[in-house]
Amino acid sequence: MTDYQTVRWQVDAGILTLTLHRPEQLNAFTVEMSRELVDAFQRASEDDDVRAIVVTGSGRAFCAGMDLTTGGNVFGLDPNLRPSVADMRERLDDPAIAGAREPGGKLTLAIYECKKPVIAAINGPAVGIGATMTLAMDVRLASPKARIGFVFGKLGIVPEACSTWFLPRIVGLQQAFDWLYAAEIFDAEEALRGGLVKAVYPVESLLEEAYKLARRYTEGRSPVSAALIRQMLLRNSAQPSPLEAHRIESLGVFYTSLADGQEGVQAFLEKRAPQFRGKASQMPPLYPWWKSAQGQ
Repeated sequence: MTDYQTVRWQVDAGILTLTLHRPEQLNAFTVEMSRELVDAFQRASEDDDVRAIVVTGSGRAFCAGMDLTTGGNVFGLDPNLRPSVADMRERLDDPAIAGAREPGGKLTLAIYECKKPVIAAINGPAVGIGATMTLAMDVRLASPKARIGFVFGKLGIVPEACSTWFLPRIVGLQQAFDWLYAAEIFDAEEALRGGLVKAVYPVESLLEEAYKLARRYTEGRSPVSAALIRQMLLRNSAQPSPLEAHRIESLGVFYTSLADGQEGVQAFLEKRAPQFRGKASQMPPLYPWWKSAQGQ
């Protein structure tokens, strides 16, 4: 899929800008937008011309949440199904229960699997899925016009997009409970105080600040190293002990020391900028280690 209807794709100097593009609907989320964003993140992950990803919204909003005007089950779910916990654990990819999987989680799992640094530039309202989709991103920047809300309790539903996994890891359990129970809209300064966003910038400079950060993360850096660092942080931080981190880090150091690591050391000794040749599309044999651990 390359002809997106709800998302804009633009690459400039190694930075991909993904723009949610339904401005007249405040970029409200739809099942189609979910499919297009999943495709975009999977595509970007394997595209060596993309070094980092910045996500923002068209017009005055980032994403006003799920589009509740679509009729029927607005989440795109099949009301005739009666899935069980066992179904979700054992048959998650079975087409027979595809209609039971909420679309926000499909998106954040695609972001989670991505090999590239991902930065959210929250330019305006980010409510519901508009907020939870950013939790799978590495860094969130916001403008003073941002209005963020985990409003699920007011709608009589529960958080989605894997947010009950991501949010406590970002802000801690107490803050996560407070925002989810209250289900209120809060401003960018509260998001900053609570640790949800890294910084707040004027809306007119927000994207440039995001690009500066993307360049800081990628210029003179190994794409393979960046991909491994991202997945190690996301996955090892959830391990019950540091032992698994040691196992994977040992493999990571071993294989990178045979490739880009040699160039990095030589460049350091020669006091010059490194010329890394590794590609995120050609990862060392330990990757993806978590799938072999699951017997996949």
